[in-house]
Amino acid sequence: MSNFHIIFYGLVVVILLLHNPSATQCHTKGIRPKPGNGLSINMTRAQFSEQQFMKWVRFVGGLKHSIFRTANNKLFPSHTLHVSKKPGKGYFTSIQAAIDSIPFINIFRVVIKVHAGVYTEKVSIPPFKSYITIQGAGADKTIVQWGDTAQSQPLRTYGSATFAVNAPYFIAKNITFKNTAPVPAPGAVGKQAVALRISGDTAIFLGCKFLGAQDTLYDQLGRHYYKDCYIEGSVDFIFGNALSLFELTGALTAQGRSSLLEDTGFSFVHCKVTGSGALYLGRAWGPFSRVVFAYTYMDNIIIPKGWYNWGDPNREMTVFYGQYKCTGPGASYAGRVSWSRELTDEEAKPFISLSYIDGSEWINLSI
Repeated sequence: MSNFHIIFYGLVVVILLLHNPSATQCHTKGIRPKPGNGLSINMTRAQFSEQQFMKWVRFVGGLKHSIFRTANNKLFPSHTLHVSKKPGKGYFTSIQAAIDSIPFINIFRVVIKVHAGVYTEKVSIPPFKSYITIQGAGADKTIVQWGDTAQSQPLRTYGSATFAVNAPYFIAKNITFKNTAPVPAPGAVGKQAVALRISGDTAIFLGCKFLGAQDTLYDQLGRHYYKDCYIEGSVDFIFGNALSLFELTGALTAQGRSSLLEDTGFSFVHCKVTGSGALYLGRAWGPFSRVVFAYTYMDNIIIPKGWYNWGDPNREMTVFYGQYKCTGPGASYAGRVSWSRELTDEEAKPFISLSYIDGSEWINLSI
């Protein structure tokens, strides 16, 4: 089984992995208009896709993200807890025990310092325990791990996460989240094994590692920022329907935007895509998937077509996949599918800064 990883130096939009799918050609014949779809009689699929893409670029450029509340992040800690493998006075011996000690409705920033060690436990932060920071001693020194898969959990992929965050204003620094389930055989069912699931709004990950095989990072809901992180897996190992920016980080993704009304998408900026085997930059998990790679180095593992429509040619009109000033042997735009695009300066601008995720409201890297 191939293994892939990306080192991010930038931003994330929406990407999906696939192993050896059958290629599908993009049709460019004039198509008959349907009520309400905005097509003219002689408009081709490519022309319609371009028209809709530019509407989205203008929308993102002026986005207020009305589906989210204005962020009110409490960045500075009022209380610190310690977790250690070596029991001591005032120390917890598990991360979950420290989380459980926090009031059910938390309104202050709490830092949980997790000392060096391997913590074999399944961890969950409930919805009302906001403003929690998990701080490790270094991603190679502090590791939290578990080995559930979708097959072993009633909630399937959602429940397989080693570390699950359901509350807003979460911060993680210098720690590794790992799912120890082995790499599945090709075509295996129920082997999704999430290392971390983030389902809360306004989360920050700094200097973290996410390790697994299939479905490593479940970037499910909310606005999220990843900086100086490393993400590794073999199949769809970054996936979900969040609005996320990945900077100076490594990873590959799958984005599940299913409606025109959703603001979500992944944007990768100043990242590095490396690994073994061959892979697509993304596949259209959701019919309105959105992914942008900007200033990203791509190794020679990228299949020239770049993107896959998940076996549904209709998605070629509604997905938005783009590159901007990428480098490396896998970054050549020659050979890419006709329904992806090489972005202009104007088109790329909305996706390459913190404003993409309303970052000025809730991100402070001096914490």
